[in-house]
Parts: sequence; structure tokens; C-alpha cells
Amino acid sequence: MPVYLAWLVRVGYLTGQRLPAGDVARWVPPILLPPAAVLFCVMAGTTWWMSAVARTPSPLREPWIAATLVFTAVTSVFCGVAAFDDPDVSAGLLSVVITGLGMAGLFLIPAARSRQLPDIVRRRSADSSDDPTA
Repeated sequence: MPVYLAWLVRVGYLTGQRLPAGDVARWVPPILLPPAAVLFCVMAGTTWWMSAVARTPSPLREPWIAATLVFTAVTSVFCGVAAFDDPDVSAGLLSVVITGLGMAGLFLIPAARSRQLPDIVRRRSADSSDDPTA
């Protein structure tokens, strides 16, 4: 995750520098993209984790949650590709891999920090061992 956030700052800066010199929007990608990625991924991870604890259906199918995650992924990959002088397939693959790993790490922060994680793991493993079709 720290690599992902540092990467977002760097590619946001490089992407912003491609805009005209007097444009204020040059500083928007490096300043807003990393906090937005953290906010959206941790928010989605928190709602997912709370539903797992409460044994309710996953809220990840809600349009607003999916939209925030898609926005974060698309913006991150776009800035990653746009930051290269000569973007090619390897730049796109690098952007996709770093974005995927970073977003997954941010998404799982609420579950990893939860004190209820051991109980949920035990409960889920007991539920799956009781199921004869599994």
C-alpha cells in the first residue's frame, strides 16, 4: 500500500505536469488522487467488513460503492499510463498490477484491523465444515 500511494503521488504529478503551465489543475492529480483512493477503498472495505460481521448480504453490489471503486481504478490506471513518455502495453500492465494490489490492500485494512477477525474466521470455518456439500 505505501508503494501504491507513493506511486499515485508520482504518476499524478507527472500527469499533471503535462497540462499547460498556467493551469491550476496541474496539482489536482497528485494532491487529490491518493486521499480519494484511500477514502474510497477503505470506505468500501469497511462496509463489506461490517456486513461480514453482521452476516448480512454484501453491500458491494450497491451502485455507489461499485462506482467509487471503478472511478479509483480507472483514474489510477489512467494516470499511470499517462505519466509515461511513451506509453505502451507494459506501462498499462504495470499500472493495472500496482493499482490492483494497492486497492486490494487498502480495501482489506478494516478487516485486518478488526478485533473480530479471528472470531469471523472460526465461525466461517465451522460453517463450512458443517456443510456436507462442501
